[in-house]
Amino acid sequence: MLADGLHGGASRPGQRTLAHAVGRGIAALQTRSVAMLLAFVLLAASACRQDMHDQPKFIPLRESTFFADVRSARPLVEGTVARDHLRDDPLLYTGKVDGTDSTVLPFPVDSTLMARGQERFNIYCSPCHGRTGMGDGMVVRRGYRHPPSLHDPRVRDAPVGHFFDVMTNGFGAMPDYAAQVPVRDRWAIAAYIRALQFSEHATVADVPEAERGRLEKQ
Repeated sequence: MLADGLHGGASRPGQRTLAHAVGRGIAALQTRSVAMLLAFVLLAASACRQDMHDQPKFIPLRESTFFADVRSARPLVEGTVARDHLRDDPLLYTGKVDGTDSTVLPFPVDSTLMARGQERFNIYCSPCHGRTGMGDGMVVRRGYRHPPSLHDPRVRDAPVGHFFDVMTNGFGAMPDYAAQVPVRDRWAIAAYIRALQFSEHATVADVPEAERGRLEKQ
């Protein structure tokens, strides 16, 4: 025993009691540590379940043996009526006529449309193109790639449908804005771009007589 080794003889009752108490304490501590470790392992194992990861779903176009044609993506039910996504007007939704950029807008241009186009242009386009269309927007001044001026002859000669297409699909370094700008607002911006281009090369004779007086006062 521990006490015998220390004193070289038989241990006394008090010493034996102390040794037993120490032994029981160590055993209890070890048992508690093992229990805590086991609880931690069980908790960690339960957190690693894949229920959220392995969901009963099909990724688009993935095959499925549940259907006879092995396609998880099912065709539309016969007689389904499209809502909001019919897009049956190619000019309105693509800016093209027979695959070529349109030279006309799909609806009449009025002051309301022009005001809307100016507002949307100043919000979404001017950070790069500048409010006058010169390509000197604020982000360009801070190092972003310089876009072409909207008054460049090549750009001025582009059909109005070209601007709609660029906003819809992007062009070069310019990303598309289809998610940010609705279809009709894209046309409104295209109409306003035409007004900007015209204003840069307009003369006083091009200004309506009713507006000339106000222009001369400025």
